[in-house]
Order: sequence, then structure tokens, then C-alpha cells
Amino acid sequence: MHIPILRNGTPYRSLTTRPLRHFSTGEIVAEVSLANPGLISLDILKSRSHWNSFQALSMEELLGICGRAADVFMDGDLPLGEKFLSPAEYVDLQSATTGMPKSLCRVNMEKIAKTLREMETVLSGLTRDLDLDGLDKGFRLQEGHTVSYRCRTDSLGAVLPSNSPGVHALWIPSIALKVPVVLKPGRQEPWTPHRIAQAMMAVGCPSEAFSIYPSDHVGAETILQKCGRSLLFGDQSTVSPWRQDDRVQIHGPGWSKVLLFDQAAEDWEDHLDLMVSSVIQNGGRSCTNASSIWTTANGKMIAEKLAERLTEVKALPLDDPNAQLGAFGNKKIAGQVSGRIDQLLRVEGALDVSQSIRGASRQIEIDGAHFILPTVIFCEKSSHPLAHAEYLFPFVAVIQVEEEDMLQAIGPTLVCTVLTQNKATINQALSSRSIDRLNLGSIPTHEIAWDQPHEGNLFEHLFQQRALQSMAGCLP
Repeated sequence: MHIPILRNGTPYRSLTTRPLRHFSTGEIVAEVSLANPGLISLDILKSRSHWNSFQALSMEELLGICGRAADVFMDGDLPLGEKFLSPAEYVDLQSATTGMPKSLCRVNMEKIAKTLREMETVLSGLTRDLDLDGLDKGFRLQEGHTVSYRCRTDSLGAVLPSNSPGVHALWIPSIALKVPVVLKPGRQEPWTPHRIAQAMMAVGCPSEAFSIYPSDHVGAETILQKCGRSLLFGDQSTVSPWRQDDRVQIHGPGWSKVLLFDQAAEDWEDHLDLMVSSVIQNGGRSCTNASSIWTTANGKMIAEKLAERLTEVKALPLDDPNAQLGAFGNKKIAGQVSGRIDQLLRVEGALDVSQSIRGASRQIEIDGAHFILPTVIFCEKSSHPLAHAEYLFPFVAVIQVEEEDMLQAIGPTLVCTVLTQNKATINQALSSRSIDRLNLGSIPTHEIAWDQPHEGNLFEHLFQQRALQSMAGCLP
């Protein structure tokens, strides 16, 4: 099976390829064409003409395309190279190369389809209820004032990960906003970007809207350098060099958290299901999974009960409908991750509570697949390195701190669920510069509202409000 480059919607076979292998057996699943930096740069130079042709569609037409594409994405047989993939084949191949359970592949498939179906609501959240007709005309009248936006770029670049297919829902609104995309798929997960593109093209989206370039890190850098606006997904070492570049929106580690204050810390058992869900959902692979629980009381008991619940989650074959854990494609990497945790446990002040309950290694092999089992750490101090760690499996640290110190101690946080009735604490959380997304009340960290931006704001990344003055009769 050959996976081509997609150049403005047209498949292209490169002379340079690499094998895409089954995560556990090493069997070659597909041959992937690779794009070199020169090819990527050449195509991006032509992106203005593709942007111009895209503007002929109205927002209403694009919302209709998104809605129809959702059904085709879920149910259609869609081309990839010279083959057509059914939904079941798509799930099988995605699981085979990423190590994700098929049940979670389907869950993420539904998440993407829902994004397409709910695109009007998504755009309403991103634009703060902007009249979308204003993007068609270039301006809108609001309470006697003229409001206008200009697009900052001819295309949106995206350097994508392999950890969870649901992340692709984050770039899809770019198409609804009439901005073509230039995508570098994750090494193990080229399946989803191609399927989304083919589904949208099948129902009338211009092919010029989609370019997909499997490549190496030099190709990724070319996309980030040449596109006027980009999204970058990756670990801390990947995203750090680009944090000061305003053209690049960073999607790095989440360090998402649940905070229990005052009475919530005393009634912690009432919130146990929320904590478990925040840690385990999507196999612990998402940046919105809680990597730490912070509490003002009962920290050790919370860690023990959380460990009891999470150690009930077993590693299962990936085709088991009850599978909740993803596998590591490389035994060596799994060993390095587990070994790093053991190394940090040697720093005084931390205990692996789940290990005490399980009584066996956190690393396990099933049918050639390597898993790391859910791990709960109790940290005596907020300064312990494991209190601020994040890994690609269900890992969580529980830390007990004084109430007045908590919001200063938690550090950077993508999603923070704050459990308290104290108005002063809520006000402090609202004013915190460390929290990107704030959930007040019993809302799991992974629960995303469709009318709220997930991380950053794609509309503000792509568009800028500009001043517009007009003599009478000049505006169309």
C-alpha cells in the first residue's frame, strides 16, 4: 500500500519513501512518499492563488460541506493512494501503526465527525459570536460601527503528532474559515489527515484546500518557516525553539490538573470518578488528561484510592472492545519511560502508590505489544520533579499543599478543574496567568465545550481586526 504526498489535493508519488510499520510486529503496513523541503517550499509559494480561489465559497456553503463530510468521514469508503479504505480498515490501520486500541480509535473518529457537524458552534466560540457573513464581505456593521478582519496568511501550516487522532479536530476549522492547510502528519499517523481531506473533497470542498507532506524534521521546519501561520504539536524539546515565534501556535505538554480546595478536599470521595476519568480517558494520551491532582487535605488517601481504581485498568489486546490503554511501539522507549520514573522516585519525597498495590512491574507485554500500566505517585512536596511530570500513558501525581500556596505552585496548566465554593479562591483562579483553560466545578479536564477554544484561539491566530473607515456609499 502506498501513501502519497497530497499537493493541493492531487496525489503525488515521491522517489523517496519510507516504510510505515506495524507497531509491535515490525511488519511493513505501507510505503509513504516523503516530501523534501524544496518541494514543500515550491508549493507554499503558490498558496496565494489557492487562497484566492477558496474565497469564492461562502461561509454558509463551507458549513454545509463540513456537515456532509462528517457522514462521509464516518461511513464512506475513501481513497488513499490507489486503494479505497472502509471505516473499519481505517481503524485497523491506525491501531496497527500507533498502538492505540481500536475502541479509542473509533471514539476519536466520532470526535472528529462531531467537530465537522458542529462547525457553526465551533466557529461561534472561536469568533465570539461574530456574524460569519462579515467574513464573506470583509466587514460587518455592529451597533453603528464598521468591524473588519483581515486574514494574516495564505495557508495554515500544522506539524501534527501521532499520539491521538482526535487532535486533528483542531485544524479543521481553518477550512471552514477559508484558509487552506499545509499539513505534516505524524510519522505513525498519516491516516486521519488524508481521510478528513478526502471526505471534505468528496462533498464539494476545493482540492486546493489540502496539502499533506510526510517528511522529516527539516520538512517540518520548512512548513513552520514558510507558512504565515502554523500549529506545532510536540514535546517540550520540540516546541521550545518556537515559543517566541508569534506565527506559530504551540500545542505542547498540557500538565493539566484537578485542584481540590477546602470542603472539596474533605469530600474528596465525591470527586473520585471525576479524577479517574480525567486521568484515564483516551488512554492518558491527551494533553487534556490530568497529570497531577492538587489538594489541601487528605492527599495520601486520595492517592491510595485513586491507585486502587486505576490499577483495575488492565492491559488488553488492542482489538478488545474494553481496551483502555495504548501500547508503546518500541520496548526500549517503554523501558526508558518507566526507568525515568524509577530514577525520579529516588529523589526523596515521592512514593509510587500504585506499585505498592499492584505488587508487580508497571511495564507489561501482551502479544508483542508493550504497555505501561497506570501509575499514581504521592509527592510530599510541590517541588518534587514528579509533581510536574507528564507521560504518554495514565500517569498522575497527587500533591498536598497549603491552600494559599496552591495556585502559585501548580505551574503552567493547559486545563485546570478547580473544585471549591470559595469566591476568593475562584477569583484567584480567574486571574491566574498559569491556567489556559479553566473548569469551575465538577468538569473533567478532558471535557471540551464546542463553543470554547481548546488551546489558544485559531480564529485570532488566523485573523486580525483592522481599522476600516469609509465614505458614504463606498461599502458594497
